[in-house]
Amino acid sequence: MSILKDWKIHVAAFIIVVICELIGAHKVQMGPGVLLFLPMLYAMVLGGIVSWPRLKIINLQEMNTASTVLSLTTFILVAKLGLIIGPSLVKVVQSGLALSLQELGHFLGTVILGLPLAIFLGLGREAIGATFSIDREPNIAIIAEKYGMDSPEGRGVMSVYICGTLFGAVWLGLLAGYLAALNLFHPYALAMGAGVGSGSMMAAASGAIIAVFPENKNEILMYAGASNLLTTIIGIYFCLFVSLPLTERLYKILTPIIGKSQVKGGVAK
Repeated sequence: MSILKDWKIHVAAFIIVVICELIGAHKVQMGPGVLLFLPMLYAMVLGGIVSWPRLKIINLQEMNTASTVLSLTTFILVAKLGLIIGPSLVKVVQSGLALSLQELGHFLGTVILGLPLAIFLGLGREAIGATFSIDREPNIAIIAEKYGMDSPEGRGVMSVYICGTLFGAVWLGLLAGYLAALNLFHPYALAMGAGVGSGSMMAAASGAIIAVFPENKNEILMYAGASNLLTTIIGIYFCLFVSLPLTERLYKILTPIIGKSQVKGGVAK
């Protein structure tokens, strides 16, 4: 009950919500697609501003309280997703192959696309921790257990985790809205792609997709929630037995080819 007595947090959240809803959703044409700016995006930006330490609007204790409230509200989101998925369980089962294959994109995408770029930019073994997954909490545990957090792999996974926490939801919200507006992909496919194993990122991405396809709202939430749940459950095993060994193998192959600076510096092992 103590978190309910911290009126400053609740008033600040209410004011931010009112401001963001008054601004409303806006579209900006960008090439063949459209960038969608939704109230959730404004809320994250305004929340970041009011919690900036130098402004001294929200102190550390109040931030911890806000974090607790966020965890509680996440349960409400999960319960809502469960209510949507339950009656549509047959559809989820019927799309089992598609849901299973999207896992390859979630994990192998970061390896295939991210690892070569990280090596080319000069990262050493930090590239392994940074690119073997999207680096959420379970992935940090894998790296901590295998290499330790003081290792280069530990620095890599933590750097991506921090960047994902700060910018992940904003980035996925903009990217999902842009891809949806292109009309190249089916909304159900985009919804499955939105379930990356992070509740905030999934909510931002699915919200942007729903803004483009409002008539498929329940189906988008159902597939995004099922995909997110599947990623959370089997993702840790996929990362442990497939993604991480593959990343290590590719790192050893690619470093002599595109990471010559690491080889000269004796970093690659």
